[in-house]
Amino acid sequence: MRALPLSLPTNPGFRLPLPELSLLLVAAFWGTSYGVTKEALAYTGALAFIAIRFGMTALILAPLHLREIFAGKAADCLRALPTGILLLCIFVAETWGVFHTSATRAAFLISLCVLITPLLQGLIERRWPRAQLLGLVLLSLLGVGLLTQAGVQGEDTGWRMNLRDYLMLLAALLRAVLVVTTNRLFNGRALSALAITSTQSWVVTLGALAFFALGDAPASELFPLHGEFWWAAVYLTLCCTLYALFAQNYGLKHTSPSRVALLTGSEPAFGALFAFLWLGETLTPVQLLGAGCILLSTLIATLQRRH
Repeated sequence: MRALPLSLPTNPGFRLPLPELSLLLVAAFWGTSYGVTKEALAYTGALAFIAIRFGMTALILAPLHLREIFAGKAADCLRALPTGILLLCIFVAETWGVFHTSATRAAFLISLCVLITPLLQGLIERRWPRAQLLGLVLLSLLGVGLLTQAGVQGEDTGWRMNLRDYLMLLAALLRAVLVVTTNRLFNGRALSALAITSTQSWVVTLGALAFFALGDAPASELFPLHGEFWWAAVYLTLCCTLYALFAQNYGLKHTSPSRVALLTGSEPAFGALFAFLWLGETLTPVQLLGAGCILLSTLIATLQRRH
């Protein structure tokens, strides 16, 4: 599957950067997910929420997944199992971290994935990332720092680390490992992004259910009765899980892990814009400058030629 060409009379060499634009939409959805996740966790526990969210995703993809298995792509599912385990660890750490720490800290710490990914990719490939890419990464991190320095929601911004912050830092590290691992999985193979996405969803669902069963939480957490929860769950499933996982896997098939991390790492800017436009929260000039730095770095990464 290749990026769709868009022929323009004035510039026949131009191509619509479909993977990059898809990843920017992922960042926009993820930017809204922190607040929605916090609302959903008011009605159930973290593990139950993960199981519900990914279980819905897996069930939606099941018919297409079975069709691909019957078409002889079962090997793709086996190759995707390690990435599913990584994704499970990411969401366990991230969900608990988001619930127990401030949105400001969560946004900044998870964005460190943007810096970790090119360094990890360079270490594995024994090749230092290009100076232009590192410059965009640092510009994005500067933007996150400016955006979160005062807290979008007026939160306490003291930076003494605690266990929940370390969970978010672990999630950032695992995100970097996941995108690099998935990219290497696609190298030299005609793997199906859909099969990998579905396999990851099933692994996360079954893993979350297994951890849930080992705990002492009541089974009723798996069946919340509040309509507000299910509206949040449907949105997070369709936009922030189903679409996001597929778009990320599609992006990793067509571009580098560093670019994927940079583009999806713009989620704090989209989260701030969501809070400003939809929730009516105010942003200081410094925070607006930070959001501008993030969006500028992602715009350049989206439009520049791939290497």
